[in-house]
Amino acid sequence: MSTGAASGAKEGPRERMVVGVPGRAWPNELISGTHPVVRLRPISRRDAKAWRSARRRNALWLARWDATAPPGADARPMTFRALVKRLRRSARQGTTFPFVVEVDGRFAGQVSVNNIVRGSAQFASVGYWIDQEFAGRGVIPRAVAMVIDHSFFTAGLHRIEICIRPENTNSLRVVEKLGIREIGYAPLFLHIDGEWRDHRIFAVTREEAPRGVLVRLESPEAGSS
Repeated sequence: MSTGAASGAKEGPRERMVVGVPGRAWPNELISGTHPVVRLRPISRRDAKAWRSARRRNALWLARWDATAPPGADARPMTFRALVKRLRRSARQGTTFPFVVEVDGRFAGQVSVNNIVRGSAQFASVGYWIDQEFAGRGVIPRAVAMVIDHSFFTAGLHRIEICIRPENTNSLRVVEKLGIREIGYAPLFLHIDGEWRDHRIFAVTREEAPRGVLVRLESPEAGSS
């Protein structure tokens, strides 16, 4: 793997992100950090056992934040095989980058760049979940920063959005750590945990993070402007 830098700016040793194939948006893998090492790679059918185990062990932990089918929608449960097939098809179409999160080589969750829009928008949103075992170790802030920087400097996107329920204090802490500003509020935005839920909207553009977002984890003042 080769070391990829977000820009020509000087970086510290922990701020670097190692990119599997520099210049390629997808498929690719990204590595950053030391304690722990966070690796992002494309989701695979081989993840079935680890994915099912994590989702089963974390059912109560994740239920409040999981998307659900609204009334009248197709509510049939999706198998892991079908999920991977759908995500890989969307990735081939260029509308999503579905990454698995690994922590020191262990399956820890997912982070995805979703709803990629090209043309005049060059926009996407980011979603994620993590196994409770790995929570509180800075994994998700690092993973989100990695995919944002990859989206800006390799995939050529201009704006990334993250939508968070007001009650989700853990996720609110993620955008706070990364210096991503709040831009709006969306009432009844998504169907989550059985109801339509309000969301706070956060966004960052490439102009706001010329050195990338990952650098902000080690240099919080870089995101204060």
